[in-house]
Amino acid sequence: MKPTRTALAAMMLATSLPALAGTLTIESWRTDDKALWDEVLLPAFTKAHPGITVKFAPTAPPEYNSVLTARLAAGSAGDLVTCRPFDVSLDLFKKGRLDKLDGEPGLANFPDSAKVAWQTDDGKATYCMPMASVIHGFFYNKKIFAELNLKPPTTEAEFFAALDKIKATGKIAPLALGTADQWETNQIVFTGIGPNYWKGEDGRRGLIEGKKKFTDPEFVDVWATMARWSNYLPKGYQAQTYSDSQNLFASGRAAIVPTGSWDIAFYQKEPSLEFAAFPPPVRKAGDGCYLSDHTDIGMGINSASKNKADAKVFLNWLASKEFAELYTNKATGFFTLSKHAVEVKDPVAKQMIGWRAQCKSTIRLNAQILSRGEPSMENELWTVDSQVLNGKMAPKDAAQRIQAGFAKWYSPVR
Repeated sequence: MKPTRTALAAMMLATSLPALAGTLTIESWRTDDKALWDEVLLPAFTKAHPGITVKFAPTAPPEYNSVLTARLAAGSAGDLVTCRPFDVSLDLFKKGRLDKLDGEPGLANFPDSAKVAWQTDDGKATYCMPMASVIHGFFYNKKIFAELNLKPPTTEAEFFAALDKIKATGKIAPLALGTADQWETNQIVFTGIGPNYWKGEDGRRGLIEGKKKFTDPEFVDVWATMARWSNYLPKGYQAQTYSDSQNLFASGRAAIVPTGSWDIAFYQKEPSLEFAAFPPPVRKAGDGCYLSDHTDIGMGINSASKNKADAKVFLNWLASKEFAELYTNKATGFFTLSKHAVEVKDPVAKQMIGWRAQCKSTIRLNAQILSRGEPSMENELWTVDSQVLNGKMAPKDAAQRIQAGFAKWYSPVR
């Protein structure tokens, strides 16, 4: 059988020579950040620690998990491993690929809520130093809103009224969203607007503890709202990719885009685009708001590293105020998870991090525990959420499919 491109890449990288002792190499999926590391972050670290050489060696995001697994197995992976949250990194720790970090002084600079994404289920072992989170919400075109005399909506009634007014122009799409890639229908839409329905951590923990089901109204109602969105999506949205949606909003052909803070830097590249952000609207005036403030990125030590002493020095620098300020303001849209007070300079990023003071934070619904079995809830949600937006699946049927798949393998943690 002919190997896939990803498999070939993994085999090639797995046979590469390991880094020499005396230097540190960072494994990462953040290819977009290479210039940031090479030109800003690593020079700052080297200035404070001139005896330690560090190289940033990222892999394309879709291939990162398989490539990293192959390199770790072959003994050719870098000393430092950029960690995705929860189960992917937990699996590496359980297989002995990541060192336990408990006792490292830098961990004291993070609240428990930041560390949980890189801890065992019982919280007794931490294996990655937290770095940053991303926040979900909406960007809107300020020029279009001004021309239509619209204000950023705070309630769902205001949100749909704004969409109706934009649609009535017949010139621009109200929402820049497609379903071809599927992932954003879950990771941006369902788990972005959903916390206002299932009350953030109450709903997420309720599913884990077996106190709630996806067929409960607070989950079904999210799909019902998503089904209404299809009236406001661009023509041919079923074939529209995430990149297409980005270009649609960036070019001013769509008024609103559901997205995450990671896209701030992308839209800043379009000089003619003036945009701002608003959080997911609450269901009705006076409701408490909940925010998907997702723990996104951390870093751990390869258990096979030959230079663990320097690796620990680097990880503890990641916990410093210097790094928190640099990363938050240079990797725009990625917000420090540390306790350090950081002044956010970008206006849209400042807006979004300010939502933390107004709303209760939660993480993506199925990020922890809920996607460990088969069928994979992550994969199922991609499919189901897209089908609801495509008008091919009723909200109650979506809920029943997810709950049925979940019940096949999950015994609640009580």
